Amino acid sequence: MTYNDFVERVGWGEEFTFVYNSDQYWISQNKDGHYLTRIRDSFTQKFLTVPELFENGKIDDKSIIELWHYIGDQL
Repeated sequence: MTYNDFVERVGWGEEFTFVYNSDQYWISQNKDGHYLTRIRDSFTQKFLTVPELFENGKIDDKSIIELWHYIGDQL
C-alpha cells in the first residue's frame, strides 16, 4: 500500500494498527474525531480531520509520512 492509499483509506473510515519501535499504535475514529493511540499506555492524540491527523500526529516527534518506511510494510 502506498502512503496516499493509506491516507485515503483512513479517510474512508478504515482503522489500522501498526508497530513502531516495539510499540503498537492504532489509528481509529468515531463521530467526534480521528485518533492516533499508543496502545501500551493509551496515550491518544485527537484530531478533527484526517488531514490534521496526518499533518500533526507525531510518534517520537516524527510524522507518519516520516515513519512510512517502517509502517508501510506492515499494512
